[in-house]
Amino acid sequence: MENEKVQTIDRLIQIMDCFTIDQNDLGVREVARLTGLSPSACGRLMMALKNQGLLLQNYESRAYSVGPKSLRWAEVYTTNLDIRNVALPVINELLLETKETISLYILDGDERLCVERMESAQNVRIVARIGRRLPLYAGSAGKLLLAFLPEKRQEEILTRTNFQPFTNKTIIEIKILKEELKNIRKQGYAFSDGEWVEDAAGIAAPIFDMKSDILAALTISGPSFRFTSEKIKLHKNSILKATERISRDLGYMGMQIYQNHPQ
Repeated sequence: MENEKVQTIDRLIQIMDCFTIDQNDLGVREVARLTGLSPSACGRLMMALKNQGLLLQNYESRAYSVGPKSLRWAEVYTTNLDIRNVALPVINELLLETKETISLYILDGDERLCVERMESAQNVRIVARIGRRLPLYAGSAGKLLLAFLPEKRQEEILTRTNFQPFTNKTIIEIKILKEELKNIRKQGYAFSDGEWVEDAAGIAAPIFDMKSDILAALTISGPSFRFTSEKIKLHKNSILKATERISRDLGYMGMQIYQNHPQ
């Protein structure tokens, strides 16, 4: 009896998992095909989900879509969600794996704000202070946050920005910076070496929310001499895997972020 109840719950979850942003209107036969369940079993279970407000049915097409109760549950989840709490276990794993400083940045107006960090235990390391605001146009995290913003908002920020060279590698020409941002968005991560602080390097990857909007940037940073070409490849793969995990835990359902191939 208990096993039957568990099996029914598993089937209900299977059915709900068929509905996505791109596939939100499904008939009983389509769901049966996707789940491998019989049409009659799907019909009964989908009717039960409809009665509980988890599915809606279009009385003309007879197709089902996600119902209002699902939204209520989602709101409960997002209200209690704290990106720092979700990210911390992953940040700790990344610190142990890379032995470099790991920092979490969010967009704050026209700047980036450090909201979490774990420092490397190595003698020569990068220190990122929680609560510190930094420019967006210099450094891997800042460029990454800019790159994944909607074009209009990105343009507004760049127009208001007073560009200053922090080092001789800081990008202060908007045309060059825009090209850099385009490349970052295309490749899915950002790298910098000596743009914000001389002899300091960093690699950043995006964290997305359930609406596929950029929510934060996670970075691995350290002294430039430790960021060899081989280390950069390893760090890139590590941070993309990490941000993929965090994004999924935050409800991101979009295309895969992490692809394990060297560049």
